[in-house]
Amino acid sequence: MADVNKRQRTDQDGTGDVGPSGAEPSIDVQSAMPRYYAKLFPHKHMAKWLAYGNDSKHAQADSHYFNRREFCFTLNGDIFVRYQAFKDAAAMQEAIQRRCPAKIDIGPVYSANPQDRHKFGAAFQPLERELVFDIDLTDYDDVRTCGSGGHICAKCWPLMAVAVKIIDAGLRSEFGFKHILWVYSGRRGVHCWVCDPSARQLSDEQRSSVANWFALYKGHEEGRAKVAFMGAILHPAVGRAAETLRTAWKESILPAQRLLEDGPKCDALLRYLPEEGLVEVIKKKWASRAVAARCEREDISLVRWEVLEAEVNGRLTEEKARSKGGGNYKVIGSLERCLNEIVIAHAYPRLDMEVSKKMNHLLKAPFCVHPKTGKVCVPLDPDTVDEFDPEGGVPTVASLLGELATAASAGATAAADEPWRATRMADAVRTFERCLLDGLSATNKEELAGRTRVAVAVGQMNLDF
Repeated sequence: MADVNKRQRTDQDGTGDVGPSGAEPSIDVQSAMPRYYAKLFPHKHMAKWLAYGNDSKHAQADSHYFNRREFCFTLNGDIFVRYQAFKDAAAMQEAIQRRCPAKIDIGPVYSANPQDRHKFGAAFQPLERELVFDIDLTDYDDVRTCGSGGHICAKCWPLMAVAVKIIDAGLRSEFGFKHILWVYSGRRGVHCWVCDPSARQLSDEQRSSVANWFALYKGHEEGRAKVAFMGAILHPAVGRAAETLRTAWKESILPAQRLLEDGPKCDALLRYLPEEGLVEVIKKKWASRAVAARCEREDISLVRWEVLEAEVNGRLTEEKARSKGGGNYKVIGSLERCLNEIVIAHAYPRLDMEVSKKMNHLLKAPFCVHPKTGKVCVPLDPDTVDEFDPEGGVPTVASLLGELATAASAGATAAADEPWRATRMADAVRTFERCLLDGLSATNKEELAGRTRVAVAVGQMNLDF
């Protein structure tokens, strides 16, 4: 029997507050879930993903693979049900539609069916699980001026968008992963699922090492963020990330968050400069008539950043000339580093490290509905993540049911078992296919072919030509 616990409901990405505007969803989400799971949830696509080709009739397919996967249901009444497992896609669909969970979390693939775990004692162990990442806008509350807590809007979304681009690029270029799924959490964050066979088989120690690779942000100390890079010469991966950040910093983050307007955020940013004298010079330049006049016509934060950059680079040139090949390397290094440090400290991805470190950590499934906002956890395309609208651009259970009703009244037809194709859910599923399933299917076939070659090599099977 599954573990059932009563608890105060808290989501992986939230505390259960109302949405960013403070308004409740237009319909009761709980009452809409039976229709959502019956008509809109893409059960077949979810099962196809999590089977990794083992739902085929291939001789080397593991017919028990899917039913060793843990699912966790959060039921109405704050009932938390772990260690759910299903024989196949049909059994999963039946259970979801019958129990209508408020939330579905996905866990690892175990050595045995999770429902039979008590029979195996210490031998019951997780064998594989996607490498996952969780990034939450709450961790940027020291940067955001547009809101805090559960708030999300077009002004703070660029922090999530640049995090997606940096982590995605790093996973592909530094680690060679190919099958990466990004999902909007339904409220104020993003989740990442790395689905390559090599990623799914990583040990806890290896997962921790991968997560630590991206962990430049180390929290706060004495009013400023701690950034884990030493010296003026950046590692090439950090340098590439810094270039991406500098672009987003100037184009969206700095002006949207108004970080260099007078106030605590501005003072906090200036603390990253290595000399108090430099800070005073910059403040005087900001107060000059010429700069003040520009600020009346242009964005004040961008104008002041331009002045700050020019002063730092000018001081650096002076120090290098004064040193003549020697001199104060500490001062030169601090000046070379400080601009990147400012941008990285404010905008580099801030991971929830504990989510990534353990194979048996649960993470909310794609296509769930956030119980407070009513928003669907839709897949994201890293190539167009800047264009994503976390407010009006996300389908909700209410909007999808409305589209379904409109399609029905207009006589529109869709596959009887996939009525969601007549709604915006079709766009979300196409993103899921394009960004994950299509490429993953080829890899799954290669994996099965590899198992066949191994079986032939060890004499477990013969190939008849």
